[in-house]
Amino acid sequence: MTASRLRLIVILAGIIVAGLVVLTWTQPWFELVLTTGATLSVPGQSAAPALSALGLASLALMGALSIAGRGIRIGLGALEAAIGVAVIVVAVGVITDPAAASGSTITAATAVSGPESIAALIASATMSAFPVLAVVAGVLTTLVGAAVVLTGRRWPGPTKKYETAPSADTGTPVGAWDSLSDGTDPTR
Repeated sequence: MTASRLRLIVILAGIIVAGLVVLTWTQPWFELVLTTGATLSVPGQSAAPALSALGLASLALMGALSIAGRGIRIGLGALEAAIGVAVIVVAVGVITDPAAASGSTITAATAVSGPESIAALIASATMSAFPVLAVVAGVLTTLVGAAVVLTGRRWPGPTKKYETAPSADTGTPVGAWDSLSDGTDPTR
């Protein structure tokens, strides 16, 4: 596999996984039955609000990777792996404590607040597949970060397409302006 194909595959995988993180955030995570008999749906936006920021950060990081030089790629790969770990921590925290994750939804529906009062209101909670899918997306994000760290040195460098060659001061007014544009002072 060529280095540029490897770069393309890793960046596309990162974009897909970042989209998966954001997708899980938009879906319902819990169906709650309260002691009053009311049924509430708890969306990912309420249960795990940090996932949107983490997914968008991962997506932006993939954009940065597409133009980054060799030295920056390792740091960006480590950052991508850290984002994956953060997604896992957030999703596992929600899975292990659905009452705390559902607190804002319950408070909005019943005006009851406080961890003990909210937990006492929940008769039953049914979890959807999206919290588990968020954990899987976190693991995949971590693997994409590891792939960047391990293979980023072999990727081709950024293109020179948009770089300009420095102009020489030809002693003419146009040459003086061009040298100013390049950051040099023609009066020295």
